[in-house]
Amino acid sequence: MEYGCIGEKLTHSFSKEIHKLLFPYDYKIQEIPKGELHDFMTCKDFKAINVTIPYKQDVIPYLDWVSDTAREIGAVNTIINRDGKLYGYNTDFGGMTALIKRQGIEIKDKTVLVLGSGGTSKTAVSVAKSLGAKAVVRVSRTAKEDCITYEQAYSDFADAEVIINTTPCGMYPNIVGEPIDLDRFSKTEALVDAIYNPLCSNLVVKARDRGINAIGGLYMLVAQAALAAELFVDTDVPTEKIDAVYREIVKQKQNIVLIGMPSSGKTTVGKRLASELEMQFIDTDKEIEKVSGKTIPEIFAESGEAAFRDIESSVITEVSAKQNCIIATGGGAILRPENITVLKGNGIIYFIDRPLQMLITTDDRPLSSNRDDLVKRYNERYDIYCGVADKKVINDSEIQAVIDTIKEDFLK
Repeated sequence: MEYGCIGEKLTHSFSKEIHKLLFPYDYKIQEIPKGELHDFMTCKDFKAINVTIPYKQDVIPYLDWVSDTAREIGAVNTIINRDGKLYGYNTDFGGMTALIKRQGIEIKDKTVLVLGSGGTSKTAVSVAKSLGAKAVVRVSRTAKEDCITYEQAYSDFADAEVIINTTPCGMYPNIVGEPIDLDRFSKTEALVDAIYNPLCSNLVVKARDRGINAIGGLYMLVAQAALAAELFVDTDVPTEKIDAVYREIVKQKQNIVLIGMPSSGKTTVGKRLASELEMQFIDTDKEIEKVSGKTIPEIFAESGEAAFRDIESSVITEVSAKQNCIIATGGGAILRPENITVLKGNGIIYFIDRPLQMLITTDDRPLSSNRDDLVKRYNERYDIYCGVADKKVINDSEIQAVIDTIKEDFLK
């Protein structure tokens, strides 16, 4: 391997795609079991590598030189092999700083909670201090010399203005859950999550729902990769290039999620969008029938609506973890807030708003199989559709107009 990234588990990594957009060198992803790190580092069979969880601290004893920033933080994420001597750097510092500044998050004179005790948490502490934080407190599951517990954070720092998550809680493939209960912090105004897969963790989605300025870690990943690439090939990467790569990765990873009443056109629009944009199409109702081995009317008849909703939520969680997909949901998928939370992780939600008089009833839709039930469902759900959607698209004429509207918005 000439250039690449090492870590223990890297199925979630975007690094190869990012570096390919930055420079044309051959960049590989290599998972290394903990027992094999020593052999890899002593062999030195690479020109330059990035280092990720859980080896940012473990690699330091193998290095001949460590930058002042990396030494102060106590974590290395970039190693350059120069004539057999290994030089260690921390480009996460610059990446996180760039993310915070780009998002317009003010750290100066604020109390900052850093969740986690690994190498990235040390970077976050250093960044927060460099930006003038009034106080920086690390939070871990167990009390340590330089970390408090989550219960201590709730009791003693409920007024923290900024939270930075560096734990893997909520990271692909386990996208459900968040490391901290935001409802117990009354003054939080900004949140940064180092997780970039999904694009927005549950923590980020819920923070935004509360009006908090929140952002995931993708821009940090791209910025730190650019800084590492500069060390790899001794060439500057302008901010404009970083921004362009970030936008391209988002475009490659983001889902289009379609919500709306039965017969509103979600499946028709979704299939044609998938064809035109060369994305995978997923119909959650069809996935439910696959995993259950039953039709939806059969599930309702045999087990009831609650059982159906449980299966639906499980399917939605699974498909929400996918990327670059068109996801058409069932009409009632929006009834459970947790479904919306995971769908927003990687997706932009479009409400296909077809006027009530144009909706039709069919026997395969148990809750809207007759006109009275359809009207009732429409009145119950319309405000919810509007409230959770990122964009409403009227479907009252040509279907191509709906498709073009979504494409234009998604690709802008």
